[in-house]
Amino acid sequence: MVLAKPNQTGNPSADAAPSSSANPLIPAPAAMDGEEASCAEMEALVRRLRLHRPAPSPYEPSDAVAPAPSAGAGELFRPRRAAVLVCLFRSAAGELRVILTKRSSSLSTHSGEVALPGGKAEEGDADDAATALRESKEEIGLDPALVTIVTYLEHFLSKHLLVVVPVVGILSDIQAFKPVLNVAEVDEIFDVPLEMFLKDENRTSDELEWMGQPFTLHHFTYDKGNENYIIWGLTAGILIHAASVVYQRQPDFPEKRAQFNLPKYSKECYSMPSSGPVKR
Repeated sequence: MVLAKPNQTGNPSADAAPSSSANPLIPAPAAMDGEEASCAEMEALVRRLRLHRPAPSPYEPSDAVAPAPSAGAGELFRPRRAAVLVCLFRSAAGELRVILTKRSSSLSTHSGEVALPGGKAEEGDADDAATALRESKEEIGLDPALVTIVTYLEHFLSKHLLVVVPVVGILSDIQAFKPVLNVAEVDEIFDVPLEMFLKDENRTSDELEWMGQPFTLHHFTYDKGNENYIIWGLTAGILIHAASVVYQRQPDFPEKRAQFNLPKYSKECYSMPSSGPVKR
């Protein structure tokens, strides 16, 4: 159920919005069979996810006094923080799906890659949820009032040493979502079934090592019509973990997610080995 061409603008606050008939994220107007049961299931999911407590982050700056740096080690390293929105909704067929974007091909980093809505924390953001919701509003025009934040997930470390916090939200009224893309940042918006990230189908992987830790870099492919989307790297890792929490089971393949140790000093930062999406 990939999103058709929504209204696009460089101004995320633009009022124009596509009709529901042009937005496959929106179910058909006819009432769904078992709609009440579906609502009850979503309410139960919200209650359960609100009880979820992520493991303590290994990436929080330590309060301990660091040893004196050697000559040329640089300043103490303080990672920047970012947040992404894992926005879930129930499709007309009753399937739990997650909203994704394809980053603009004109961006200087990660251009054309699939990502979750989100970005770096800014001064004035009250918390990680505020960061994720602000960025989602800026990128795809998602009104924060439509999203119910239910939990946070374990923190991830990006290749640029950003501490990334996944924020899980439920979009209960999908018909109220009128996507407006900020074309400076996003080329497309689409959605995929969350459960696909637990299945060993349409998946490949690379075995890599970073900062002395071996880990698996996962790549998933999702086909819709003539479109072929590759969901890989950090985004794939977050969605594997999100699906494990939501469905309360482990994936059908070894996840092999490492917890990296942050460098103490700025000049100790390490570049992640280069690896890109696998083309089929």
